[in-house]
Amino acid sequence: MKTSSRRIAGLGTTIFAEMSALAARTGAINLGQGFPDTDGPDEVVDHAVQALRSGRNQYAPGIGVPELRDAIAHHQQRFYGLTVDPDEEVAVTTGATEAIAAALLGLVDPGDEIIVLEPYYDSYVAMIQMSGAVRRPVTLRAPDFRLPVDELRAAASPRTTAILLNTPHNPTGTVLRRDELEAIAALAIEHDLVVISDEVYEHLTFDGVPHVPIASLPGMAERTLTISSGGKSFSFTGWKIGWATGPAPLVQAMVGAKQFLTYTSGSPLQPAIAHALMADDDFFTDLATRLQEQRDLLCDGLADLGLDVFVPAGTYFATTDIRPLGFEDGLDFCRRLPELAGVVAIPHQVFHDDLDAGRPLVRWAFCKRPDVIAEALDRLQALRR
Repeated sequence: MKTSSRRIAGLGTTIFAEMSALAARTGAINLGQGFPDTDGPDEVVDHAVQALRSGRNQYAPGIGVPELRDAIAHHQQRFYGLTVDPDEEVAVTTGATEAIAAALLGLVDPGDEIIVLEPYYDSYVAMIQMSGAVRRPVTLRAPDFRLPVDELRAAASPRTTAILLNTPHNPTGTVLRRDELEAIAALAIEHDLVVISDEVYEHLTFDGVPHVPIASLPGMAERTLTISSGGKSFSFTGWKIGWATGPAPLVQAMVGAKQFLTYTSGSPLQPAIAHALMADDDFFTDLATRLQEQRDLLCDGLADLGLDVFVPAGTYFATTDIRPLGFEDGLDFCRRLPELAGVVAIPHQVFHDDLDAGRPLVRWAFCKRPDVIAEALDRLQALRR
C-alpha cells in the first residue's frame, strides 16, 4: 500500500512541532515557536464575540467579508500609499501560510525556478516542493544578514519566474533597506518576474527602522503579490486571518488555488480583524514598543552568557552564534538544551540549504512575557557551568 506521495518526500515533521513537543514533554520554557504568550487587545476579542453571537458563523465569501477587504485596502493606502480595489485586488486567507501556499500553487508551474532568501521559513521549502518548482536560494549570512546583490543577480536564469521575498525577515530579523529592495525590483523588472512578498512582520520593526513594501517601488505594484496577517500585527496568531493584495490577475491566480484548499475560514473573526486594521496607530505601535523592550531583555541576557548576539531590526526573533559556549552544531544544541537548561530554541540550519552557514546559529523568540524571558535567561546560566 502506498502511504505517501513524492510531493512530501523528505519534508518530515516541522521543526516547530518537534521543538514544541520537546518543550511540553520536558517542561522547558519554549523560546522556539513564534507565538506570543499574551492575547491581543480586548476590544478586538469583543468584536469577535459580538460576531459570534450575531449569527456570523456560516461561510464567509471565499475572498473574505467586505468589511475586512475594505479595511485591508484602507490599511495599504494609510500606511504605504498603495491603492488596491477591495473587490478585485484583495483576498482573505487562512493565515499568511495559506496565502503563500496558494500563491505558489496558483502562480508557478513544475520546473519553474523561484529565487528565495535563505535562511527561510520552513513552509517555503515545503510549498515550493509541492508546487513542483525549484528553489534558488540567496543566502543572508552572519553577522549582518544583508542582501548579497551579486548573488541575487546570479541566481536568475531563463527558467526563473518568481521571487519569494520575506521582509522583515524570519528567522534573521533583518529588515531589508530600500537600496536592497531596489536591487530586487530591478531584477524582477529585467526578467519580468512575479514577486510574492511575505510581510507578516510589517508592523514589528524596532529602533525607528522602517518597513518598505516592495510594491511601493516604481514598477512593482503591477508584479507584486503582498501577503500579511492579523496574527502577527495584533497577537492573534491562532485566528489564522491573513490576506493578499496586488493586481487582480495575481490575486485571482492565488484564489484559484485557495478555493480548493480552505475556500474560506474564520467568518466571525474577520470583522474583528477589520476593526483592528481601522483602529488608531496605538494598536500598531504599542506591540512593537513592548516587543523592542523584550528583544533588549533577551539579547542583553544572551550576550551576558557569552553568546554572539545578532540584534534584530524586526520580527519576534533574535539569532545567536553558539560557538563561544563551546558548541558547534545548532541542531544538536537545541535538542540537548531542554536537558541542559530547561529551555527550547530553534536551530537555524533547518532553514538552510547551505548547512555550514546555518550550523552554529540558533533562533530565540522574544514574543514572551518579560518574566518568562527572565526565567529562561536564569535557566540558561546552567550553560556556563
